[in-house]
Amino acid sequence: MKSFLSKSGAIAAGLLLAAATFSPPIQAATPTPDAVNAFAIDNFFLFICAVLVLFMQAGFALVETGLNSAKNTVNILFKNLMDLSIGAILFYFIGYGLMYPGEAFSGGFFGFGGSGISADMPEIAGGKLYPAVDFLFQVAFAATAATIVSGAVAGRMQFKAYLIYSAVISAVIYPISGFWLWGGGWLKVLGFHDFAGSLLVHALGGFAGLAGAIVLGPRIGRFNEDGSPNAMPGHNLALSTLGVFILLIGWYGFNPGSQLAVVGADNTAAVMKIAVNTTLAACAGAVMAMIFAWSLFKKPDLTMALNGMLAGLVAITANCDVVSYNASLIIGAVGGILVVLGIMLLDKLRIDDPVGAWPVHGLNGIWGGVAAWLFGAQPMVAQLVGSLVVPLWGFVTMLVLFLILKAVGILRVHKDEEMKGLDISEHEEEAYFGFDIYTTQ
Repeated sequence: MKSFLSKSGAIAAGLLLAAATFSPPIQAATPTPDAVNAFAIDNFFLFICAVLVLFMQAGFALVETGLNSAKNTVNILFKNLMDLSIGAILFYFIGYGLMYPGEAFSGGFFGFGGSGISADMPEIAGGKLYPAVDFLFQVAFAATAATIVSGAVAGRMQFKAYLIYSAVISAVIYPISGFWLWGGGWLKVLGFHDFAGSLLVHALGGFAGLAGAIVLGPRIGRFNEDGSPNAMPGHNLALSTLGVFILLIGWYGFNPGSQLAVVGADNTAAVMKIAVNTTLAACAGAVMAMIFAWSLFKKPDLTMALNGMLAGLVAITANCDVVSYNASLIIGAVGGILVVLGIMLLDKLRIDDPVGAWPVHGLNGIWGGVAAWLFGAQPMVAQLVGSLVVPLWGFVTMLVLFLILKAVGILRVHKDEEMKGLDISEHEEEAYFGFDIYTTQ
């Protein structure tokens, strides 16, 4: 009995000692209600901004449709639909991994981090993004970069060739240059600043469109033998005007959304400043384009003012977070002048860009990058390098692609098909079936 009690006492002592020294596993702290709310608000903010950017696809479709002949309406609408549809799928499998390959490729020119969207839950706190909403926002940007080219090549490009182009820029070209800055690549290390994509989205697409317009050549009847241009007005400026207003609305997802958070005094102030800068630049671009074109052509031109508003939006996109309100007015006004000069330059060079994609997005994309140095105190060398390299990347890569498509005979439609219109020749559909469309084209 004594022996049993001794053994029991020893066991009890051992258990007490074990209990005293045992440390249970550390459990993750339960997020506070404030953290949960901040996480939800920031993610919902970015979701709404992503939807606004996706809505820009409708704006581009209407602008391009209205500024072109009625006989190419179905073709233009179809291209815009496929820019998003094909682009989103390829960006999911390929482009997203190229653009955000991970820290192992920081400071580099190229990397790949796999495909798909991570299912990992981030820390529940303000400013932490759920991977799915981050992808949704990024894929909306990719679709925007792709669809800029549609208007520049309108009326004479084979539909299958356009699908090849759209797939390549969404899956490879845009993600690689996007990685250079937003994915932590070499432009990020250099100190380049492009807040929401004047260069990475707009200049890339604008210069890709320039390459396409050069290789395709002008529409039939656009230029005379002596090089003088013939006006080929769009068939429905009401659609184009509505499209520009939709793009203006969508830009409030594009620019303010790039702050990636709205919770907290600093984030809220930044979002509101960015929104005001975006508004002022857009309006200044429209007014200055109207005044400048009016002084040159002796009549106020609606299409110039519409493109002026878009030019102001493109120009402010790189620098909207770092410039003052007064500076945004100057940046937008200069953009309005540049778009008019850019359209005139293309006419002199006999390059046919039916919607002014290069003056709006290409030329003013560069201006936006330079303006970040002039008005936003960003490093000069970094801004000049980034403002040249990104457009050059878009132009050269797409020039090669368009030349290949031309060499294999699938780039431009036959002249009879062009005269008939791409709606019938490419799709055997009419956008305005049952209506009498009177046009001078």
